[in-house]
Amino acid sequence: MKIKESELILNPDGSIYHLNLKPEHIADTIILVGDQDRVSKITKYFDSVEHSTQKREFKTETGLYKGKRISVISTGIGCDNIDIVLNELDALVNIDFETRTLKTALTSLNIIRVGTSGSLQKEVPVDSFALSACGLDFSGMLHFYDIESIRNKPFEDDFVAFTKWNTNKSTPVLVKNSKMLEDIFASEKTKSGVTATASGFYGPQGRVLRLKTEDPILNDRLHDFDFEGLKVVNFEMETAAIYGLSALLGHNALSLNAIIANRATGQFSKDPGLLIEHLITYTLDRITNL
Repeated sequence: MKIKESELILNPDGSIYHLNLKPEHIADTIILVGDQDRVSKITKYFDSVEHSTQKREFKTETGLYKGKRISVISTGIGCDNIDIVLNELDALVNIDFETRTLKTALTSLNIIRVGTSGSLQKEVPVDSFALSACGLDFSGMLHFYDIESIRNKPFEDDFVAFTKWNTNKSTPVLVKNSKMLEDIFASEKTKSGVTATASGFYGPQGRVLRLKTEDPILNDRLHDFDFEGLKVVNFEMETAAIYGLSALLGHNALSLNAIIANRATGQFSKDPGLLIEHLITYTLDRITNL
């Protein structure tokens, strides 16, 4: 069935609407970052860059690192932007733009998020790397899709009961990572656990400036929750959406975060820029094993 112009929106040059990319512009291995300025901080390590473009907060550079073709794309902040990026990346590889029909042979992308985050557990200290075994979505975005095949209801039900989750909020959704990618990127340098994906930076992550939060002890409950050894280790704003959409679309996804703050101890990294550089080089070297 032909996809309508209102659903698959293309620019006059044939590129997809938000990312401003054509299918030939992206690699099968993609690094996602939030900050557009972080794209060049990764591609400065490349042997060469073959394509570069930017539209709004979505900046892309594709090139070679030790002979491996990689695309680096900035998503901006939040699950709403991830919804755009993941759907458009999938369209670039799995929809024929000429006929506006799905391809018969589908492509699976390897998608690795490189981000920064705050830890909720003392045992995941500042200046460590968090590897997200699962993403726990608080944003509600995934509920707009048919997610029954990818979610973990026993975990979710236990979590809702333990935290006394307010039913006015979206029900949390837990989605696991790509085990294939985890096996490649896990090491003694990474701390594994559940990453909570919030719908905002302040109130949704328990930060108080002038506004009171609905549940002032939610972070304490997040810290204490344990489901069969799975604990919530960090907070950020993209991972669960990446995991959920990747699982639904048939892509492999993994999220790595530089822990620049520890909410349990109140500590903040003395040199977050250096920590991020270390995570970038760690990620690039592991990607060569794909």
